[in-house]
Amino acid sequence: MSKRGKSSQTGQSLYVQPNLGGVISKVSWHARQKMFASLTQFSPPTSEMTVLDVGVTSDLREDSNFFEKLYPYPQNITAVGVEDAAFLEQEFPGLTYVQADGLSLPFADKSFDLVVSFAVIEHVGSREQQAAFVRELMRVGKTCCITTPNRWYPVEFHSILPLVHWLPPLWFRRILKLLGKKFWAEEKNLNILSQQEILEMIPPHLQVYQKHFKLLGWVSNLVFYIVDQESTHERATNQN
Repeated sequence: MSKRGKSSQTGQSLYVQPNLGGVISKVSWHARQKMFASLTQFSPPTSEMTVLDVGVTSDLREDSNFFEKLYPYPQNITAVGVEDAAFLEQEFPGLTYVQADGLSLPFADKSFDLVVSFAVIEHVGSREQQAAFVRELMRVGKTCCITTPNRWYPVEFHSILPLVHWLPPLWFRRILKLLGKKFWAEEKNLNILSQQEILEMIPPHLQVYQKHFKLLGWVSNLVFYIVDQESTHERATNQN
């Protein structure tokens, strides 16, 4: 699913990591602006393009729902999440919000030109559920952008712990529980991925472009642009 669970209070999601004096949100906002710029180079926004954002949040932190804040055509966005983010329709006039499960999206096949999902797949559950999530995104979209933190970055971004996430998952989860981070210790809430694990989830007939973003010299975030060439060819033919 896209992010499962409830907000701990209005405007604060359990899936958003501690802010540590505001530093985390500022670093995250800067990184997400760079990701957005990269996305617009890969798939330039147009007034006709339909966009689905899977995994919007109820959180009101400055770096939350950054795509909606930056995209120039909010009237073309359908935003999906399991948390109550209906306020997005007031904040971004023309946007449509749908509360739904990312593993079972209530849309027809190939009904969106572009599907985006930013730092959601690590919150979907097991590897099997994550692979199903990728397939579902590509079912409803002709082109897809998926981002996720890199498992091999030295700091795990949700727990803000160094190196322990490089241990086998069972050991990592035990350490999280011992440190009182029980929410992140549950696979359904956090299951971090490597580049290779993501690539193995993408159906082989789809074309994949990758981009890395670095923080302090290490690859911190992985970005995957996935294209269904048959669908994009049909779209181009219909436009001509």
